[in-house]
Amino acid sequence: MKILDRYLLKTFLVTFASVFVILFFIFILQAVWLFIAELTGKDLDFVMILKFLLFYIPSIIPMVLPLTILLASIMTFGDLSEHYEFAAMKSSGVSLMRAMRSLIYFIFLLSIAAFIFANNIIPYSQYKFINFKANIAQVKPAMAIAEGQFSDVGTYIIKVEKKYGPNGNKLSGITIHKKPINGFGSTTLIKAKSAELISSPDSKVIQLVLHDGAQFEDIIPKKYTESQKMPFAKTTFKKYNLNMDLSKLDKVDTNNDKVTNTSNMLKLSELTYTLDSLNKDYKKEMNSFSENIHVRTGIMNIRPEKDSSTTAIPKDLLSGFDNTKKLKFIDVAKSNVGTTKFTIAGSKDDFEMKQKNINSHWLSVYDKFVIAFACILMFFIGAPLGAIIRKGGLGLPIVFAILIFITFHFVNTFGKKLGQENGITPFLGAWMSTIILSPLAILLTYRAKNDLQMTISFDWLTEPFIKMFQRNKNRPSFVPEDRVINLDTINTIQDEEWRDLQKMSDAALIETVYDYKKFGYAPMRRVKALKILETRNITQADLIQQEKLFNTKYEQLIEASEVYNANSGMTLIAYFLVFIMLFVAKNNPSKIVLVVLAAAMLIGFYIGIFKTGKRLEEIKDITGKRVGIYPWLATILGIPFYIIFHFYNRRALREAISESSL
Repeated sequence: MKILDRYLLKTFLVTFASVFVILFFIFILQAVWLFIAELTGKDLDFVMILKFLLFYIPSIIPMVLPLTILLASIMTFGDLSEHYEFAAMKSSGVSLMRAMRSLIYFIFLLSIAAFIFANNIIPYSQYKFINFKANIAQVKPAMAIAEGQFSDVGTYIIKVEKKYGPNGNKLSGITIHKKPINGFGSTTLIKAKSAELISSPDSKVIQLVLHDGAQFEDIIPKKYTESQKMPFAKTTFKKYNLNMDLSKLDKVDTNNDKVTNTSNMLKLSELTYTLDSLNKDYKKEMNSFSENIHVRTGIMNIRPEKDSSTTAIPKDLLSGFDNTKKLKFIDVAKSNVGTTKFTIAGSKDDFEMKQKNINSHWLSVYDKFVIAFACILMFFIGAPLGAIIRKGGLGLPIVFAILIFITFHFVNTFGKKLGQENGITPFLGAWMSTIILSPLAILLTYRAKNDLQMTISFDWLTEPFIKMFQRNKNRPSFVPEDRVINLDTINTIQDEEWRDLQKMSDAALIETVYDYKKFGYAPMRRVKALKILETRNITQADLIQQEKLFNTKYEQLIEASEVYNANSGMTLIAYFLVFIMLFVAKNNPSKIVLVVLAAAMLIGFYIGIFKTGKRLEEIKDITGKRVGIYPWLATILGIPFYIIFHFYNRRALREAISESSL
């Protein structure tokens, strides 16, 4: 290994190690914050908390590792470029790709290690983590009672609306179902407004003290007809003590592993085997269901007659039966159709769940490869980006790294969600983030390799907003004295255009200077006309006195029309977004968010109407006549008419400018 390769590798490894430790610590704190409600106040010893975090730690590596590579590569190559070390390398004939060679080898090895880690360590840690968490919930009953869902605690099934208090032992909105002894459904229901969990370290029994509630118990009479008269017995109470025996729960082994069937717990070989079984079962059940529905139609019972002679089928099949039988046939048919529809609807949900389970397993397969490829992708984004921005340290590199990684993580999460819900294929869902960011890596590498700077302009996006919200007092000045040109600093060529201008009269040259924008002349033609006028003893000061240096009114008209076009364009965008968001909000889970956004766009639309109206007033003051239809009428006639006003006013404005006598 050459000295240059050792130097670059050492520099990168030092940065990589320090960044990895910092990010790893941050994500650990995030994990503690995520599970703090489950860890605090539950009387867990230090060893159990340490094991809890230890089993969770490997699952954050897929987040930490790509971000570390991205940030470390930006910092390393940015620092080398900032201190002109890359410039020295290039002057010595060392290209960027040659400088990156040793690090590319390292990143490829690291990606292989990431794949092995994702295939072996992460599934095992998830397997231990989920089982350990479930076992803790059994050992610590207070941890097993979750808000807003039914929790299985001993011989009771408990649901609470809210948990509070320093140790989470205060409960409100309690619903308790007692498990049946004979297995024929729960016959005892207890509801209470509030409760408190009281336990003792020396006791095998936990006491649940209920306040202000009632107990409902089904009474099963000897005769069925009596059940209609007295279906249950109700007992109210101010305070009720419920004792739950924890002797069985106390024997739970936290090392006992019961949950083994989630997709993120399996290795690649186990996933392929499981997927093969799931696909076979899915196809088998689908075929069985199809055959069952086919049999239900009764088509299988129709046998063709062997006799070649045929009897014409009457148009009305029910004409040979009386009304009673007709009604009976119709009821049977309706019943069969209803049963078939119910069966199809129920089976549809079941098949969707099975397909989602298959998709989840496919996503777990692809995830192992995505983690490895993400390491390579982040390096080929970070290294050239650092060389381009020429900034090291923890300032600008962190900004770029966070923006890029947030984009990667958001698209990855969104893609996997779509893939699992059958919106797109699992392959596309898992690889969506890398597919989107790969062109960026190729572009940055190409530009850095060819020593091209990234000069990306967003003026086309920001200028309409700036023009829309700027005030009149911030407009550019049209005072002629401020715009006198120093002709001595401009070199002109006495070409054919110059000779043509020399043949023109003074009045024609003054007209060229005054209305060069109206006639569409180039600025250099105006400069040549000014120089020729100076040779004829007509200076710019003389033109100012005659008010012929600039056509101020016409330029104000052009500037006002540009602002109007920008305002009306943004208003039209808000106009369409209102309808798009309301259409998307229909039957959408995020309906409230989309409606709020549509309301915001509607407000922006009316602001745009106000702004465009002000610009038309300004154009009227300049031209002395009204141009177009004021968009304020849209507030009276209704939003749907705005699109007519928009295009009519644009056309009228173009005609007003072309026909202007200014």
